[in-house]
Amino acid sequence: MTTTPTALIAEDEPLLAAALQAELTTLWPALQVAATVGDGASALAQALALQPTLCFLDIRMPGMSGLEAAQALAEDWPDGAPFPLIVFVTAYDQYALQAFEAQAVDYLLKPVDGERLAACVARLQARLAEREAAAATVTPATDLARSVEQLRGLLASAGGASHPGAAPARLDVVPAQVGATVHLVPVDEVIYFEAADKYVRVVTAEREHLIRTPLKDLLPQLDPQRFWQVHRGTVVQARCVRSARREESGKVTLTLAGRPETLTASRLYAHLFKGM
Repeated sequence: MTTTPTALIAEDEPLLAAALQAELTTLWPALQVAATVGDGASALAQALALQPTLCFLDIRMPGMSGLEAAQALAEDWPDGAPFPLIVFVTAYDQYALQAFEAQAVDYLLKPVDGERLAACVARLQARLAEREAAAATVTPATDLARSVEQLRGLLASAGGASHPGAAPARLDVVPAQVGATVHLVPVDEVIYFEAADKYVRVVTAEREHLIRTPLKDLLPQLDPQRFWQVHRGTVVQARCVRSARREESGKVTLTLAGRPETLTASRLYAHLFKGM
């Protein structure tokens, strides 16, 4: 049975959001815009709550970007629910466009051109028709796995393109201030880094420290052969992972050397722990 398609628009410029909604109403009368939000965190919360058919995500929004919101959606999406088709909306950026095209990801340039939007709508309608026709054989889990693979490639492409030029110097120690004292934590001793509100937890076998450097700024300074991102908010030192157990949800539970707690590797990073 055909269901009414719904959409979420995440755009921090109200006039552009209103213009996109008006154009969509004209081009796709059956489409219902379930919510319009102006930042990435709200986009994530509303998408998880409403489970729309489509998400139009502006790349540059306050706080969480459109790419980060898409990553979070893939990590937190409930099992058994159809994953939304995602369209990224962006001002011209040659690196971003190369990444989108390499992964065959739908995108729109701002200001949104009517003909381009019409072509995008036609493509989305065709993909939804294909999804409905294949519903008997393609499960939501399979469809989610395909979307995760696509987003994984996009994040890898966009991540490399967003930092052109010389690579930043690798960290040897992490300065962590407690009151008037600065502790120099050797990177070799760090078991994992974890984002926590406005801080990042730097966890060793003996203790943990809090630093204010955002994880996305810290990550380029870490050796990717040694430190693996396993979740949008977690980076673990690979040699400290003792076992990895795959869950039915597609996530992976990690046990660590030197720490009693476990970590979760999200669907986007579960491939790091496939058997060799």
